Amino acid sequence: MRKRILVVEDDQDILSLIEWHLKAEGYQPLIEKDGQRGLDVALREKPDLIVLDLMLPSLDGLEICKVLKKNEATEHIPVIMLTAKGEEIDRIIGFELGADDYMVKPFSPRELLLRIKVVIRRAAGISEKPVIIRYDGLVIDPERHTVTIDEVPLELTITEYNLLFELVKTKGRVLTRDHLLDRVWGYRFEGYHRTVDTHIRRLRQKLGSFAENIETVRGIGYRFKE
Repeated sequence: MRKRILVVEDDQDILSLIEWHLKAEGYQPLIEKDGQRGLDVALREKPDLIVLDLMLPSLDGLEICKVLKKNEATEHIPVIMLTAKGEEIDRIIGFELGADDYMVKPFSPRELLLRIKVVIRRAAGISEKPVIIRYDGLVIDPERHTVTIDEVPLELTITEYNLLFELVKTKGRVLTRDHLLDRVWGYRFEGYHRTVDTHIRRLRQKLGSFAENIETVRGIGYRFKE
């Protein structure tokens, strides 16, 4: 069954370009130019992934992302932000709201397709070994794609889950930002180290007493403390 990709973008040229490449790659594109209509389609159709422009008529991309991530039926749908804004604060806000990736216009359609493929694979919960990881009261179940602390479920985005999984399964070992970009995001691009830092900060906020187990190794990366 073909994966359905919802693209919400108000620039017709960009929309047509993305639609053409998605069809050529075997995806089923769902196309919307208006923010509110795009949100309605997302809630109704529950696509496999959403490519979401930031600046949209009637409802902007950040508001759409916020609604989707607060809705139990759509919170796990991966979102790739697509926008002309390239400032760091825009990326941080997008990630804080639960976006899984971020691309700045102008962009390469081939790179967008690569990122779509990687994010969809992450969303499918593909992991090396479906072995439950236990660390004190922290339990990660790769088969169910769940995390609990003292038997209380932890609400994580797909990216946060995969980041925590990568850190805990290699606890005691220092992982560079490049390594985490490769393993969690599936690619490595100059300037994307900040992406790792932003997600680590959000992950720490959700881990409560376990937050201090994620140690920053200055100038290198991160380590989950043994």
